[in-house]
Amino acid sequence: MSAQREMKEKNPWHTPVTIITVIGVIAIVALVTVAVLQNRPVLQKYKYGIVLDAGSSHTALYIYEWPAEKDNNTGRAEQKYVCKVKGKGISSYANTPVKAGESLNECMQEAKMQVPTKRHHETPLYLGATAGMRLLNMENSSASDKVFQAVEKALQRFPFSYQGARILSGQEEGAFGWVTVNYLDDRLKQGLETTGALDLGGASTQISFVSKNYDISESPSNSVTFRLYGNDYNLYTHSFLCYGKDQVLRMALAHQTKSGPGTILDPCFHPGYLELKDYSLLYDSPCVSDRKPQNATGTFNHSGAGNFKQCQEVVKKVFNFTSCKYSRCSFNGVFQPPLQGPFGAFSAYYYVMDFLKLTDATMPLKDVKEKLANYCATPWNEIVKQHPEVPIKYLAEYCFSGTYIITLLTDGYNFTSESYSNINFIKKIKNSDAGWTLGYMLNLTNMIPAEAPDSPPLPHAGYVTIITISALILFVLFILSLRFICPSFQKTPHIV
Repeated sequence: MSAQREMKEKNPWHTPVTIITVIGVIAIVALVTVAVLQNRPVLQKYKYGIVLDAGSSHTALYIYEWPAEKDNNTGRAEQKYVCKVKGKGISSYANTPVKAGESLNECMQEAKMQVPTKRHHETPLYLGATAGMRLLNMENSSASDKVFQAVEKALQRFPFSYQGARILSGQEEGAFGWVTVNYLDDRLKQGLETTGALDLGGASTQISFVSKNYDISESPSNSVTFRLYGNDYNLYTHSFLCYGKDQVLRMALAHQTKSGPGTILDPCFHPGYLELKDYSLLYDSPCVSDRKPQNATGTFNHSGAGNFKQCQEVVKKVFNFTSCKYSRCSFNGVFQPPLQGPFGAFSAYYYVMDFLKLTDATMPLKDVKEKLANYCATPWNEIVKQHPEVPIKYLAEYCFSGTYIITLLTDGYNFTSESYSNINFIKKIKNSDAGWTLGYMLNLTNMIPAEAPDSPPLPHAGYVTIITISALILFVLFILSLRFICPSFQKTPHIV
């Protein structure tokens, strides 16, 4: 028995110091392991959505991505990629609908490469058509249906979750544009004062804003309610079909050619500009088709005079400012509450004013008009020399488009010299294009189930508990080791 006791005492693994050391090492390893596992990088899961904006003049494809987990029940979507479809808008293929679908193939192939393959089958794909298809549907619903059939057939060939193609109402287009502008500025999440939205396309224009003085009962058809990030927003919005810059130009020319002249001197085009135009092409839109003069020749000479003030008078004739059955109106008898807060102006607003170098928000309205007047008065041959890279068709229309924008904002929407400075002309906000598509995508994410994100292996409370216990064990072991390593710690000092 004494021999066994002696062997145990001689065995180094049975000494207190060794036992303490082993337990200490185990505790340290456990502490480090838990810390590493708990704090390892968590891979973010993303979902994707594709929206095709089929406008009157062109189509664009937008890819959005957002974290799989939700933020206040609204997905945090951001623009990942954009592809501009070559050619005109799908409404221009009314006579050859198959080509409308074919035109989308190149951008759809790009989408396949941009969205991770494992996400293809669950990525929703939407096509929203705006004013161009609204006009085609009004003019020839059968042709409109055939264009959509061709588009759907083309989109269904791709491995995404096709959710349909449809015509957005003007109200939807305006409201979703408002959502985009305020979302990108983080105004919705933070509950800040919202920004109004001004959208201008080729065939329609939209105005949307929140007004504290807006009495919904006065014009309920112009009211839209959103709930985003836990807040409710009552929005005034209206869309004016035929008041996009391309269709307004047709209306202005229709007014000047109503008697069927062989030549017109147009103050909205530069001095020296001259082009032979076809009456049948000018009047082939529902916005002006009923105004075609009966005695018109086949063509007319369109020449420029370059006079801003006279151009404004021409533009004003496309508006009706006389009839209003409400307490106040914008134009054409449409109710509009008092303007409120800042506004973001995008799409054609930005592109036209940026070309004219008139996007500076600090520039007084009178200076904007003066610069625009000088630009319109510049001879056509000088304009062509200054901008050789711009296609002639677009270059010729900037004087008219700039004049129309100023007239629409001031005479149409009632912006004054003071409130004009509240308009910010924007192309992008935080790397996302301003427009209705992001707002549309944000709304749709509410219908996409949230995924549970990858979470740490331990809840926070459990992690803190293990770390605390491990630290206490190490501390106790450290004190015990001192007692064994330094025996003097165990003895009571002897006082002589």
